Amino acid sequence: MEVCYQLPVLPLDRPVPKHVLSRRGAISFSSSSSLFGAPDPRQLSQRRGAISYDSSDQTALYIRMLGDVRVRSQVGFEPEGRGSYPYLCIDFRTLHSCSESTSSLIPGPGFISAGPVSGRRLRRLLSFQRYLHSSRLLWGTTHLNPLHILDEDYIGQAKCMLERVGSWNFDIFLFDRLTNGNSLVTMTFHLLNQYGLLELFQLDMVKLWRFLVMVQEDYHSLNPYHNAVHAADVTQAMYCYLREPKLAKSLTSCDILLGLLAAATHDLDHPGVNQPFLIKTNHYLAKLYRNSSVLENHHWRSAVGLLRETGLFSHLPAEEGLKMERQLGSLILATDISRQNEYLGKFRTHLNQDDLCLSNASHRHFILQMALKCADICNPCRPWELSKQWSEKVTQEFFHQGDIEKKHKLEVSPLCDSQRNSMGNIQIGFMTYVVEPLFAEWGRFSDTRLSQTMLGHLGLNKASWGGLVQQERPSSPDELEPSSPASATESEPESASAAEPTADTTATATGATNSKEIPQGSKES
Repeated sequence: MEVCYQLPVLPLDRPVPKHVLSRRGAISFSSSSSLFGAPDPRQLSQRRGAISYDSSDQTALYIRMLGDVRVRSQVGFEPEGRGSYPYLCIDFRTLHSCSESTSSLIPGPGFISAGPVSGRRLRRLLSFQRYLHSSRLLWGTTHLNPLHILDEDYIGQAKCMLERVGSWNFDIFLFDRLTNGNSLVTMTFHLLNQYGLLELFQLDMVKLWRFLVMVQEDYHSLNPYHNAVHAADVTQAMYCYLREPKLAKSLTSCDILLGLLAAATHDLDHPGVNQPFLIKTNHYLAKLYRNSSVLENHHWRSAVGLLRETGLFSHLPAEEGLKMERQLGSLILATDISRQNEYLGKFRTHLNQDDLCLSNASHRHFILQMALKCADICNPCRPWELSKQWSEKVTQEFFHQGDIEKKHKLEVSPLCDSQRNSMGNIQIGFMTYVVEPLFAEWGRFSDTRLSQTMLGHLGLNKASWGGLVQQERPSSPDELEPSSPASATESEPESASAAEPTADTTATATGATNSKEIPQGSKES
């Protein structure tokens, strides 16, 4: 098993210090000792790399990326003091089965070969090291002897971005690059720490890091849309909503904790295909959850499994832990797009009757559900540069599913046929039938500058897609019309750019409901 560390991608729109560029590359030596043939100290600044040999400690090697993994040799050494992090040093012998430790290092940019340890566990162990390094910066603590490596400069830029994490223009794609693909872990931990939830709920930081690492890894990075970056984006949007005046003065710390965790895990282990695909292929998940909110139930159960595996809430009373798991599930299940009209109708009724009382726990929980639903499909309300990227990604995922269905001679799901749908028409239909009704009601509930900004972006983005559709001049008359919700049914809650409307939406907007293609999610008990 080989594990490859990938160096961060340099953002083209950010200046990079010259001393950082001089350190990028293959191999460097941390002192001038000739033990490993180190160069003259004056040449060190010209040596670049991810693997460095520390000749001041002749029995140790370092692999420097976002953090340092100290690898023991046969002689062994006593790890230096590293504060309160019990797993900061990984024993070489837990990663390699061969007797000669140095023979396991492959000359190259950060490759390690592992013995009997599973690849999944190895990645988590090494990821854990990197995140602990990041955590020191987020907590405001530093090394006694700081390692001057490329990644610290990137983490510094990411930390600057976190200072404006409440901005609706937050560029999650740039943030993901600056954190070397760790946007979900970094974002979620920062927000939990900013609210003081670690101290308030006495959360063990090691368990929390392990939980967040596992959550991020359980998102499928090969999914163009439903991946960890989407989860980080939804978490950031959720934070923006939690800061709205009505919520900020009413929500409890428990509400905020559940809201952020639900946002981070709401699409956990998403397979990159929608619910109808799982049903018509007789997938075991469809059978397990009886064709009802299949993906949402899976996301919730997966999140609960990681909570229990890491023991994040193990210090809480058993009944309290179970209650939090149930509430987490209620939030995640609310993102089922096939139940859009159920929640929207209830929201509209509350607003018409003006009977929402946020001192009532059940009303607060309902508002959290609506906030998560908004965060999940808020991409059309982002600035055009961000919204368009999400649209491209979700359309790519749709069309990929359609290609699979064609390959296996299955009926192609709505919106998934690249020959019959265009990105612009999909987006216009989605905005018209799903996004606008939801955010119009949210604007009634929270009439703030943020709500006005979101609705403003939504109108501009819809107009932009309309202009692009006109430029395309489709040959088929059917393509001139935006995709109606009748064809946009049954997809897993698509956050932002292309969640499919539901059967209920179809009935409302077009007067026609295809009940065969749109199994409704069951109501929560």
